[in-house]
Amino acid sequence: MSPETATAPAAPDKSGSDTSRTRARAQAARNKQLLVYATRVLLLVGLLGLWEWLARTAVIDPFNFSMPSKIWTQISNWALNGTPQGSLWEQIWYTLYEALLGWIIGVFGGVVLGITLGRIRFLSDVLGPYVKVLNALPRIVLAPVFLIWFGLGPASKIASAVVLVFFPVFFNAFQGAREVDRNLVANSRILGASDRQVTLQVVIPSATSWIFTSLHVSFGFALIGAIVGEYIGATKGIGLLVSASQGTFNAAGVYAAMVILAVVALLAEGGLAFLEKKLFRWRPVDSGSGT
Repeated sequence: MSPETATAPAAPDKSGSDTSRTRARAQAARNKQLLVYATRVLLLVGLLGLWEWLARTAVIDPFNFSMPSKIWTQISNWALNGTPQGSLWEQIWYTLYEALLGWIIGVFGGVVLGITLGRIRFLSDVLGPYVKVLNALPRIVLAPVFLIWFGLGPASKIASAVVLVFFPVFFNAFQGAREVDRNLVANSRILGASDRQVTLQVVIPSATSWIFTSLHVSFGFALIGAIVGEYIGATKGIGLLVSASQGTFNAAGVYAAMVILAVVALLAEGGLAFLEKKLFRWRPVDSGSGT
C-alpha cells in the first residue's frame, strides 16, 4: 500500500464512552437508593419485631407498652368498625382540616410579615422586640386559652396550629428577605424597578428557598397544634382518640393514633418535597450526595 492510500486510525468514540459512564452512574445511584430503602425497611421490621418479642416475653410490660400486633389490630378495628366518636376517616379528616387551615393561615401570615419586616427596617426595629417576646412564649400553653375563647369546635385547634406555624415561617422569610443579593436589588433599581417590583420580582423569588425550608417542619407543627387542642377538648379528631384511649388505659389505642398521625405527617412531607423538587429544578445537585 502506498503512502498516498494509507488511512489514519479511527478516533475513539468519545460520545459512546460518555453515554456508558452516564448510564453506569445512573445505575449506581438507583442501586444506592434501593439499598437505602431496603435498609430502612429492615430496620423498621427489626425494631417492630424486637418490640413484639419483648412485650410477649414480658421483658417490658405489655399493658403499658402494648405491642405492634395489638396496635395493628386496633387500627384495623377502627378502620372497619369505626371509633366511639365516629368513622376513623372522619377523625383523620377533621384533624387534617384543622392542621391544613392553620398551616395555610400561619404560612401566609409568616411570609407576608417576614418579607415586610425584612424589607422595611423601621418596622423591623419597632416590631422586632415584640416578635421575639411572643416567640419566647411556650405557645403550646395557649391551647387552653384558645379553647376558652373559641370553644370545642375547630377554631381553637386552628388557632393553636397558626401560632405554632407562624414563627418558623416568619423568621425564615425575614432572613431570606435580608439575605437577598444587594447587587440584584441595585441593578433592578438602575433599570427603573419600583419598590413593589423589587419585592415581587427579586426579593420574594430569592427568599423562596428559605421559605420552603420552613414549610417542611411547619406542617408538623400544625399537626401538633391541632392534636394538642383536640387532646385538651374536642368533639372529633385524632387527638380525641388519644385522650379517650388514655382515659380507658388502652395503650394500643394511644399508639395506634400516633401511628395514624405519623402516616399523615409523612404523606404531607412527601407532598411538600415533591412540590419543592418541581419548583426548584434549577438547583444544582447536592455535591455531598456522592459522585
